[in-house]
Amino acid sequence: MRNKIGLGLLAAAFAFLIGAIIVALHQEGKTLADPANSQQVARGKTVYAQYCAACHGARLEGQPNWQERLPSGRMPSPPHDASGHTWHHPDSVLFGITKYGLVPGKYAPPSYQSDMPAFGGQLPDEDIWAVLAYIKSTWPDNIHSAQAEMTRKAARP
Repeated sequence: MRNKIGLGLLAAAFAFLIGAIIVALHQEGKTLADPANSQQVARGKTVYAQYCAACHGARLEGQPNWQERLPSGRMPSPPHDASGHTWHHPDSVLFGITKYGLVPGKYAPPSYQSDMPAFGGQLPDEDIWAVLAYIKSTWPDNIHSAQAEMTRKAARP
């Protein structure tokens, strides 16, 4: 009888784990950054000012000559406003870059080197999503719509 209970608990734990993995995989590509949520945007603006503005600019303008390599061979911090390329990526990629950094082979070409740090050890996911909501809230409607469509396409299984 004890063996049956033990096996049942083990099976239930295994089923829960498999379910959690499936849910996590299904969630990849979905967004939690809502530029229409004024509370999330306000939180994101505060977090951006503290963690991002030093490199990406207080007005999301990026570093000067952001498309030209630095003497180190690395690229300057790009703008997050409509003049940059941030909006060319779905939210899942933007979240991943912010949390994990520009991981070569995943978010950047193989052997790519970047000064972009990973913020996963400093910021909870909710703050990262809030920063993305803030950034997205500054884009004009046409850019916001194009990026939202990219995010929707990335979320499809």
